[in-house]
Amino acid sequence: MTDQGTPARPETPAQTPEELDPYRIRQFQFHQASQYIAGLKQGLIDFFQSPKRTLSVRFPIEMADGSVRTFVGHRVLHNTVLGPGKGGIRYHPRVTVEEVQALATLMTWKCALVGVPFGGAKGGVVCDPKVLDRRELRRITRRFVAELGENIGPYTDIPAPDLYTDPQTMAWIYDTYDIMHPGRNNRPVVTGKPLDLGGSEGRREATGRGCLYAVERFLERHPLPDLRGVEGATVAIQGFGNVGAVAARLFAGHGARVIAVSDSQGGIEAVDSTPLDLDRVQEYKSRHGTVVGLPGTRTLTNADLLALECDILIPAALGNQIRADNAAGVRARLVVEAANGPVTPAADAALRQREVTVVPDILANAGGVTVSYFEWVQNNENQHWSLNEVNTRLREQMRAAVDAVLDQHRRLRPREAEGLAKVDFRLAAVALAVERLARATLERGIWP
Repeated sequence: MTDQGTPARPETPAQTPEELDPYRIRQFQFHQASQYIAGLKQGLIDFFQSPKRTLSVRFPIEMADGSVRTFVGHRVLHNTVLGPGKGGIRYHPRVTVEEVQALATLMTWKCALVGVPFGGAKGGVVCDPKVLDRRELRRITRRFVAELGENIGPYTDIPAPDLYTDPQTMAWIYDTYDIMHPGRNNRPVVTGKPLDLGGSEGRREATGRGCLYAVERFLERHPLPDLRGVEGATVAIQGFGNVGAVAARLFAGHGARVIAVSDSQGGIEAVDSTPLDLDRVQEYKSRHGTVVGLPGTRTLTNADLLALECDILIPAALGNQIRADNAAGVRARLVVEAANGPVTPAADAALRQREVTVVPDILANAGGVTVSYFEWVQNNENQHWSLNEVNTRLREQMRAAVDAVLDQHRRLRPREAEGLAKVDFRLAAVALAVERLARATLERGIWP
């Protein structure tokens, strides 16, 4: 409830046809959570729902064959109440400004939830990195950074790796920005850099490791029937890229049994009740570009993997993977969103009715931005922390965030009787993040 009445309810994404637009989905989730925040002013609702700045640029690139192609890039800065913008840059042929806005919004809530002093941002270039060579990717990266100009910076908006970008991409961003701004310590302008250029120990594994820490603490505090921890749990992972592959190894290293993984071309399932040999999976993918076809495994589609019987299902690929049309087939007891937005609101409702628990993206994959913050701190202080120090700090921060969400969930559940939205862990997480952001906004005072 607000001081001007309950805000108009956006069209529920569960209606037919199902709403799959990521920006509208984030608005819907915000609306559901805002019902539980007392005194949230309508003006703040409007402020939190819309990005602070959206920038789209078009630029030409000379290709390896001598031709010239025009590329489109976007950078969205959602909010800066808690600090400079923070968010990845992705390269993908289906990048849209709506998607980037949604991901920047998510990053705002994520930073507030996990206690990182950043606001939300995101960027992307519409391109297919699988058909571009290294020189073309370097040119795209440098020109995109040049086009963004003063809209990024160590204390304004700080990029990081995302889908199909990596430490090499971040090195190009840093070098370009450093050339444009000589005479400064420019290392904090971007995180996820190579270690040689000021990157942090543990940054590459941070999202997957944070996911493990979150699940461990979640099951300690909120055990499910016959699932009280990671050890012995069967795990299926959709997406065997950086996040999924790291999560697979870490969960297996803590006693879980990884029974299936997939990539963009399909998936594989272990046979004879034995977990996958992840060394063989990684070696095969490195040679063939896919996990599909590994001898001694059963081939699956990505849709098949989502319907496997398992204890923990980890969507670590793209958004909108579990929807109204396939949620009934999910047989996991715990869904852990290592990707951003893999479960739609309609699927959330369907899973909740079947007592399938979802650890939301805003919490489950916050390890990446947390260690990005650690890198930013190290760069500003000209320090280099050990891997043990980074992982210890990450574990503490992830466990504290899980505790805060579980406590919020317990506080809000009794209010369902008021006829408000059903309280799941996503709603609790978003409500807690928005509460923190609203409090900080009002404490700062509305300028002027």
